[in-house]
Amino acid sequence: MKVALFSDIHSNLPALEAFFKDVEKRDIDSIYCLGDLVGYNIWPNEVTKEIRKRNIPTIAGNYDFGIGRNSDECGCAYKTDEDKANGAISISLTNELISDKNRTYLRSLPAHIRVEFQLNDDKLNLLLVHGSPRKINEYLFEDRAEKSLLRIIEDAEADIMCFGHTHKPYHRILNSREGENPHYRHAINLGSVGKPKDSDNRGCYVLLEIDENASILNKDSIKPQFIRFEYDIEKAAKAVEDSRLPNAYAENLRNGF
Repeated sequence: MKVALFSDIHSNLPALEAFFKDVEKRDIDSIYCLGDLVGYNIWPNEVTKEIRKRNIPTIAGNYDFGIGRNSDECGCAYKTDEDKANGAISISLTNELISDKNRTYLRSLPAHIRVEFQLNDDKLNLLLVHGSPRKINEYLFEDRAEKSLLRIIEDAEADIMCFGHTHKPYHRILNSREGENPHYRHAINLGSVGKPKDSDNRGCYVLLEIDENASILNKDSIKPQFIRFEYDIEKAAKAVEDSRLPNAYAENLRNGF
């Protein structure tokens, strides 16, 4: 079973189109979207339409949650007053642009998706969330204390937990049981299709292969593949500059931040 997982498109239609072209070249069995379809660019309707057209199982991101409820809060953590002011422009414009039909769709998205595999003697629970199982807008950064991250995964009864929200891809392996019978759990951040923040301006998604060799007993049996792909960044950046969105968002796309 080869699973494609992607997140955080943020109204970047050129990035989403390039993602679909890339993933369609690969032999995948299923595909899931971990939310934040909208915000920060001018194509919330077009992006949402593409996801709906393909019937892709999708969970709500914090931005989708806010827009789905016609809220002026997106649940984002802005570091400066300037960032907060820019964010207010983004959510205001997204609320103006989004259609009633797409708003209803965003509001209806589930918080989590859980998939249980039974391909061998182990059950393997895959949990898909946006921020964390506890809160849609909780940031699980790569440097999260191991004890804290492990507790979150254990409490959610997940063997593999995939998430987005930080826009910074990583894979961490944690062991619930020391000794002869380990129980390895995996925390996988997908990065971002449309708004990378790891200084690599290419889009990013994950291919996850789960087969009869996948086991909680073998930490190396789960190996997510992080796929980076090129897209027309200038088209996306120019769209920002030609709108009332802050030009800073265009530079962020160019610089991968």
